[in-house]
Amino acid sequence: MSVAGIGEFGLIDRVTARLPQGAACLLGPGDDAAVLAAPDARVVASTDVLVEGRHFRRDWSSARDVGHRAAAANLADIAAMGGTPTALLVALCMPADLDPAWAEELADGLAAEAATVGASVVGGDMSASPTLTIAVTALGDLGGRAPVVRSGARPGDVLALAGRSGYAAAGYTVLSRGFRTPKLLVEAYRRPEVAYSAGPHAARLGATAMIDVSDGLLADLGHVARASGVGIDVRRDAFEVPRQMGDAAQALGVDPYSWILGGGDDHALAATFPPAVVLPAPWRPVGRVVEGAGVTVDGAPYAGPAGWDHFR
Repeated sequence: MSVAGIGEFGLIDRVTARLPQGAACLLGPGDDAAVLAAPDARVVASTDVLVEGRHFRRDWSSARDVGHRAAAANLADIAAMGGTPTALLVALCMPADLDPAWAEELADGLAAEAATVGASVVGGDMSASPTLTIAVTALGDLGGRAPVVRSGARPGDVLALAGRSGYAAAGYTVLSRGFRTPKLLVEAYRRPEVAYSAGPHAARLGATAMIDVSDGLLADLGHVARASGVGIDVRRDAFEVPRQMGDAAQALGVDPYSWILGGGDDHALAATFPPAVVLPAPWRPVGRVVEGAGVTVDGAPYAGPAGWDHFR
């Protein structure tokens, strides 16, 4: 069976039947557009795209895994603004010979990841394409708070991280070398574990700037440093190398800190806070904001790759 065999609208029916709706959805799939409640009178919006061969491989990840990853990449952006995700819109472009079961399992992964934050997939679009592509738009609510942007960091602020760093990058390297273990790292690449609630919590604590670490910790902190007109110094000793990562790094001849400092796809949240703020878990201090420009590690420029660039 293929998606061409059941047709666009047959596939839409099969996929939307697997998408339960959250409380914010007043009108879900089936009309020209969905209708969502927006009690804050503002909507946080973000879009991301996953392209087969560039962002995922079907021999590395199941359709459900890809759904989790696609949703997480967008939901994390909403959390990084201090918002609570409410809905996802998904555009799926696929080869005509794709098995409909793959699209259905993708929907299951999208719905399951969205459900972890009380959001839902409320609509989207489908089209034929020679390249399997998933484009997701996430919407969210600020709950009456000001958004936490990249431009608010000030010298003296504490840099903190909520979530893991380097695990997904290590998993990617493991898979690219033809291995499927350690499971901890491979699963981190397939399905990131994101501290979504830490974003709104950071906003309530008075975070001055925040960003989702999707392309690499140092690269993404560079965006904050530029937007805020400051320098950011990261402490290498703030990051513990877990045993599985250390073993994989030794076996593959890789410096594990290249994963931790320059690897993306874990979608940790990095934020800056006034020094008087007491940081609760899962936030942990990993550096500080200083006078100057750019990002340093232990006070010196970092020689390794800082992160991912889609065009390099």
